[in-house]
Amino acid sequence: MNITLKRTDDQLELVKAMASRNRDVAYAAQVALAEFIGPVLAEVINNAPTISNLFTSLQFNADDNPSIPLDLYHDIFDEDYIKVYSQSVAGGLPTNYVQPTAAELKFTTYSLDSAVSFDRKYASRSRLDVVGKTFTRVAQEVLLKQERTSANLLFTAAANASTGTSGVTAANKHVFRTAQANRFLLDDLNKLFTKAKRINASFVGGTPSGARRGVTDLLVSPEVVESIRAMAYNPVNTKAPNGAAPHNQTDGIALTDNVRSEIFSQSGLTEFYGVSIMEVLEMGVGKRFNTVFDTVAGSTTYLDHGSLTASSVFDGATEELILGLDRSRDALVRAVAVDSESGGEFNLVADDQFSSRQQRIGYYGSLEEGRMVLDNRAIVGLIM
Repeated sequence: MNITLKRTDDQLELVKAMASRNRDVAYAAQVALAEFIGPVLAEVINNAPTISNLFTSLQFNADDNPSIPLDLYHDIFDEDYIKVYSQSVAGGLPTNYVQPTAAELKFTTYSLDSAVSFDRKYASRSRLDVVGKTFTRVAQEVLLKQERTSANLLFTAAANASTGTSGVTAANKHVFRTAQANRFLLDDLNKLFTKAKRINASFVGGTPSGARRGVTDLLVSPEVVESIRAMAYNPVNTKAPNGAAPHNQTDGIALTDNVRSEIFSQSGLTEFYGVSIMEVLEMGVGKRFNTVFDTVAGSTTYLDHGSLTASSVFDGATEELILGLDRSRDALVRAVAVDSESGGEFNLVADDQFSSRQQRIGYYGSLEEGRMVLDNRAIVGLIM
């Protein structure tokens, strides 16, 4: 991500005016640039390919006391109570609220901000590259805070998500282990599809009315993407031709030539088996988001590899999580305040804390938002 200012005469003069010795002229130029760049930053933040933008935006007036009528997001005849996850502060521990579907959900919003400054001499010399990098840093810092906040919420909801009536407690969890340790196979993705269908049964455990979805997106580590690419030349079956577990290389069955060719020719691999693949560097053994899941999962047990009864706790030092989402339903919501004056989500203003002797020009940007998981049935996962 890089914000670049074009070297037009108007922009050169505007940037140079920011370094004027006349404080009124300099401050007016700073305000004018903030009004011009603010909507651009909001567009960049809202369209960046990050975890935070997996949430559906819900705008409300900045001075409003917002709430969400849950019956508009759920079929009130499906079940009596639902689990809602939200945070009271940015980056805080998400809390699970059990709410009736006919209730008004009041949620807490928080402010995400960033303040930057640069030497006045760069403005006097019309260094548009320095000014552009400054605004790029503002967007990066806000995106980073959104990313951490969103990850805490998603992985907490996934760690505690449970649906079903099985006598084996771990079998009711939305997260389970792959067929084989340290391998991601087509069989695992197939079982994840089935799990997503099962947890979306009606309140009587039958087929729900209307079309129900499954998994639309996968959040994975580079190592998982490596496993998918390896399907182009490695066997993918978990059973031998006679139905038993494969014991040697002669039992191995490869994907069809057509599918292997598609995987072989895709260097980026943005989609597999009809599911969008989102490669996240913070996921994987020992990585930040994996550690978040390990922490919030605590002593919760999940089904072991290839087992329907045995279970164990998640070990972030040797295992990693693959997160599946159903983005066809409005389960992940980001409520964001809209400024009454500018009409924008992101407010960028000239920072007036610097005196003339400091010879610095500063900007302060912020947005107010609140994130929620309204239905954890849209979240499933695999432990590899």
